[in-house]
Amino acid sequence: MTNTTPQYYTSKHTNTMHSHIPFHYNAMTKPRTLNLTFFMQDIQILEIFLALLVFVLIHSLRQKRYHGLVVWPVLGMVPSLVTALRTNLYEWITEVLKRQNGTFRFKGPWFSNLNCIVTADPRNLEHLLKTKFPLFPKGGYFRNTVRDLLGDGIFNADDDTWQKQRKIASIEFHSTKFRQLTTESLFELVHYRLLPVLEASVKKSVAIDLQDILLRLTFDNVCMIAFGVDPGCLRLGLPEIPFAKAFEDATEATVFRFVTPTCVWKAMRLLNLGVERKLKKSIKGVDEFAENVIRTRKKELSLQCEDTKNRSDLLTVFMRLKDENGRPYSDKFLRDICVNFILAGRDTSSVALSWFFWLLEQNPEVEENILAEICRLVSQRIDIKREEFDNSLRFRPEEIKKMDYLHAALSEALRLYPSVPVDHKEVVKDDTFPDGTVLKKGTKVIYAIYAMGRMESIWGNDWKEFKPERWLRDGRFMSESAYKFTAFNGGPRLCLGKDFAYYQMKYAAASIIFRYRVKVVENHPVEPKLALTMYMKHGLKVNLYRRDVAQIHRHLEEGFK
Repeated sequence: MTNTTPQYYTSKHTNTMHSHIPFHYNAMTKPRTLNLTFFMQDIQILEIFLALLVFVLIHSLRQKRYHGLVVWPVLGMVPSLVTALRTNLYEWITEVLKRQNGTFRFKGPWFSNLNCIVTADPRNLEHLLKTKFPLFPKGGYFRNTVRDLLGDGIFNADDDTWQKQRKIASIEFHSTKFRQLTTESLFELVHYRLLPVLEASVKKSVAIDLQDILLRLTFDNVCMIAFGVDPGCLRLGLPEIPFAKAFEDATEATVFRFVTPTCVWKAMRLLNLGVERKLKKSIKGVDEFAENVIRTRKKELSLQCEDTKNRSDLLTVFMRLKDENGRPYSDKFLRDICVNFILAGRDTSSVALSWFFWLLEQNPEVEENILAEICRLVSQRIDIKREEFDNSLRFRPEEIKKMDYLHAALSEALRLYPSVPVDHKEVVKDDTFPDGTVLKKGTKVIYAIYAMGRMESIWGNDWKEFKPERWLRDGRFMSESAYKFTAFNGGPRLCLGKDFAYYQMKYAAASIIFRYRVKVVENHPVEPKLALTMYMKHGLKVNLYRRDVAQIHRHLEEGFK
């Protein structure tokens, strides 16, 4: 019988072994080969990815040499900005500008409108603030970002709207009645509100937040000037005033829009989320206060009260005027006017004074020079022998104006810590800066006022020093170019309240320095806060000590000589 069974089944040794090898190779080794092939392909893909990543990294880092910052694909320079926001944004901008000779182009993400030119070059500032002023309005981006708070007020307006408000305000700011209102209201607030609050802290030997107290002082003062009402923020016990709290929250929330893509904050506003919810609530508080004051003032004017005839606050002045169509200004317009002036008048002086007193403690020789100047001026009074130099001393307007060294010290503080650290413009027509930077229509321009005060090319190699003498010529104060020292802006938009701001700061500072030594609490952290104006993030905690009478008399004796 023929054996038909395959050989590899009958073989018991060699044939069987060899016949089984091909069997197992075909069944199991083939998948292994495929796995190895896929593994090799994965390695190749990974190598390509790593090579691409290294290329992108090297290319992005090389961009820093030309643009000042690392430029990442899609994200642009935003990663660097996010890092800066966690530390000190203004110092970060300053360092980049120093590396880039005063101007650099910030590149935002592809999907955002954060692209802009940042400059601290005085030539560029004169170009945009004066020479080509019509080509650099606030622009649509800025107006849309702050409109919920500022509306169409003078600091957010352009063209005819701005010119109309500027003209009326300029006439009023230079009127005798208005000047009288500002000086009298300041005198009252300093002597009957500020000094009693400071004296109470001395008697109790407790630390106070000087920035908060100064903010209350200027807030009450500017509300009296803008609205003709006294909110009463600066009183013993330091009560919380809803309007003041709402106003501060609104300004704080508004600034975050500038570092957030427009589509993001608009979506948050639509959905009433996060910071936008806070902004909406705080603006409601501001509006309610303004509407109540406007309603009350209208009733007073309609009754022709004797009191209203002598009023010279901005609200009353604008209520008496008519628009181009011969109709009274709308309540919305009146609200915007007053809120804009409160923003300008409240924060700028108080914030500047806070940094001034912080710098003063670190430079005791400057404080001594200021005290000597104050005593020298009051010692020249004809009725000096009939006056006692104690808490009853009141400075006269002409004496405040002659305090040149104090004026210089305040200017030096504003150089290093300007109340408005950065400002914004938008290009409406293709142009080129004097430094060669090309500007396309629609480009946003940020001029970095904080950085300008730290440029060696502008202020010399002693720019770090708090040195009031740099502002004096033969003992008299000499101002610098508005395009070198831009704390009060420049050109047609030069701050209308500059003279009053200096008077306000000098009067408050002299009144405090003459009576007290201000000492910052040990280890108190001092750093700027990200806001429209440069608040101290943690306030300014200080202890006050009464001025030594012997020190005052020593300076007075020197003044008599």
